[in-house]
Amino acid sequence: MDDTKKKESMSSAVPDSAEDMQKNVDDIMKKYDRESNVRIWQGVPKKILHYALAAFALYLMWVNLFSTASETVRRPMFLGLVILFVFLCFPAKRGVQRVNYIPWYDIVLAVLGAGAFFYFVINERDLMLRATRISQLEIWLGIIGALVLFECCRRVVGLPILVVATCFILYAFSTGRSLKLIVYNLFYTTTGIIGTPIGVCSTYIALFIIFGAFLEATGISNFFIACANSLAGWATGGPAKVAVISSALCGMVSGSSVGNTVTTGSVTIPMMKKTGYPPEFAGAVEAASSTGGQIMPPIMGAAAFLMAEMVGVPYSNIIVRAILPAILYFTGIFLQVHLRAKRLDLKGIPRDQLPKWKDLWPKLYLLIPLVVLVVMIMRGRTMAFSAIFATILCVIVSMINKDNRMTLDGFFTALETGARNCLSIAIACGVAGIIAGVVTMTGLGQIFISAIVGVANGRLIIALFFTMITCIILGMGVPTTANYIIMATTCAPILVSGMGMNLIAANMFVFYFGIVADITPPVALAAYAGSAIARSNPMKTALQATRLAIAAFLVPYIFALNPAMLFIDTTAIQVIQVIITSFIGMFGVAVAMEGYLLRPIKAPMRILMAAGGLMMLYPGLFTDLAGFAIIAAGVVFERIEVKKAAAA
Repeated sequence: MDDTKKKESMSSAVPDSAEDMQKNVDDIMKKYDRESNVRIWQGVPKKILHYALAAFALYLMWVNLFSTASETVRRPMFLGLVILFVFLCFPAKRGVQRVNYIPWYDIVLAVLGAGAFFYFVINERDLMLRATRISQLEIWLGIIGALVLFECCRRVVGLPILVVATCFILYAFSTGRSLKLIVYNLFYTTTGIIGTPIGVCSTYIALFIIFGAFLEATGISNFFIACANSLAGWATGGPAKVAVISSALCGMVSGSSVGNTVTTGSVTIPMMKKTGYPPEFAGAVEAASSTGGQIMPPIMGAAAFLMAEMVGVPYSNIIVRAILPAILYFTGIFLQVHLRAKRLDLKGIPRDQLPKWKDLWPKLYLLIPLVVLVVMIMRGRTMAFSAIFATILCVIVSMINKDNRMTLDGFFTALETGARNCLSIAIACGVAGIIAGVVTMTGLGQIFISAIVGVANGRLIIALFFTMITCIILGMGVPTTANYIIMATTCAPILVSGMGMNLIAANMFVFYFGIVADITPPVALAAYAGSAIARSNPMKTALQATRLAIAAFLVPYIFALNPAMLFIDTTAIQVIQVIITSFIGMFGVAVAMEGYLLRPIKAPMRILMAAGGLMMLYPGLFTDLAGFAIIAAGVVFERIEVKKAAAA
C-alpha cells in the first residue's frame, strides 16, 4: 500500500472524537439491530420506565428462586409483561421519534395483546380442565394474542422469522385442522407459544442475559480487549488478531452477533484499517469473529443452556463437547488473518503502546463471576440459582473496581439493560414456539425427515448438505437463541431420526449452520454492521466474512462424520488424532484461501493445499495420511523455492 492510500485509510479509520465514535456506533446499531430503535422518553416518564424494567428483572429473579406457580401460569405472565414493555420501548417504525409520546393504537395493541395472556393466567385452572372445549371469546383472544405477538416480532426481531412462522401456520390450515383446534394447540398448550422456548427463556436465558448485563457493567469487555491487545497486538497484523481474540471472549457473553460486532468493532476495525488491512477485510474479520462468539464455551450466547434443555443432558456436557470445534473455528480465522498480514507485510502495534501485563494481572478478579458461574453449574447447582448468585458477585466485583465502580443508579441501569435485552429474545422464542407447535401438531417433522432421507438415499453426507441449506435459510435474520430453537425443532430430527446421527452432534450441526446466517449473504446482518464501521462495500464484506468463517462450514461436517471431535464414543488416541489432523487440515485450507505460504502461491498450489487440507479434515486413516503428504510436500517445495529465490 502506498503512502497516499495509507494516509487515506488512517484518516477514514477513526472518527474525529469520542462523541463522533459513539454517534457512529449508535447509528449503526439502529440500522442493523432492531433492538436499538427505541422510543425517546425523558424526565419522569423515562424514570418510570427505567424502574419498571428494573422491577421486571427483579421479578424474574424472584419467580425463578421462590415462585411455586405452575409453568402454565408463569409463562403467559412472562410473555404478557414482555408485550407491554415492547410497546413501551419500541415504535412501529424507524425514524425520528416524538419525545414522551406513544400513539393510541399502540396502547390499544399493548392492552389487547398482554390482556390475552393475562386472561390465560387468571383462568388457567379452568382452561386446563376444559382442554379443547374453549369458547368463542377464547378463540378470539388466542388470535389477538398471536397477532400482537407477531407485531412485536416485526418491531424487535424482523420479518424473516415471521415469514417462516406464517408459512407453518398456513401449512397447519392446509391439513384440514379447524381454527379452534389450531388456536388451542398454539395458544393454550405448552406445545405452542408458551412451549419449551418460552419456558427456557423465562428461566435460564433471561437470568443469564441479566447476568451478562451486570458482567458488562463490571468493565469486563474493556478488560478482554486489553488482554487481547497485550497478548497479540504486537504480532504481525496484530490488530486483526486482537479482534479475533477479543470478539471470541466478548461474544460468548453478549449473545448478539450484531451487538458484539458493533461494540468491539468500533475499537478493532479502525485499528485494523490503520495497520493497513483493506476495509472489507477489517469489517469481515470482526463480523466473523463476533458471530463465532456464539459458539464459544462456556456461555455460547446462552445457547448452551438451551441446548442442554432440548437435548436432555447436563450443561457441563454441552460446553465440554463444544470446546474443540470452537477453537478450530477461531484457528481458521486466526490463520487467515496471519497469512493476509504476511502477504501485505503488515506490522503489529509497538509494544510501548500496548497494555502491560503487570497492569492487567491485578484486574483478573473481574473474571470471578464468570468462573464461579461455570463451577457452580458443573457441580450440580441449578442454573437459575447459579446465574443469580453470579449476578450478585458482579455487583461485589464492580465495587472493588475503582475504575468502574457500580453505584445504586448503575445497579438499576444494569437491571434495566438486562430486562431490555430479554424482550427481543422472548418475542422470538414465542414465535419460534409457534413453529415448534405446528411441527408437533401436524407431524411435519416426519415429512421433513422422509423427504430429505429419501433424497439422501442412506448417504449421510447428502443429508447433511440439505440440512445445512435448510438451516441457513431458516436462520436468516433470527436471534441466536430463537435460531437454535427453530433448527432443533425442524432440522435436527432429520439427522437423528432419519440418519441415526448422535443427538448432541446433530444439535451442534444445526446450531452452527443457523449461526452462520448472520454472515452469509443475503441477510448477513453482522457483516453489514461491520462494513458500516469499516466504511466498506457491504456485500464484499459479507463474502469476505463467509470466506474467513470457512471453518464454520467444515467443522460441523467433521464432527457429524466423526463424533470424536465432540468427545463422543471415542478413545484418547482418537481424540488426539482428530485434534492433530484437524488443525493441520485447517492450516492447508487457510493457505489455499489466502494464497500465501512463505510467499504468494499460484492456483495449482492453492488447489493442492485445499485438497490436502480437506482430506485431513475428512475422518479416515487413508485420507489423513494422503492429506498430510500433500501439505508436507507443498511446504517443503515452497521452502526450497524461497531459498532458491534468496540465493539468486
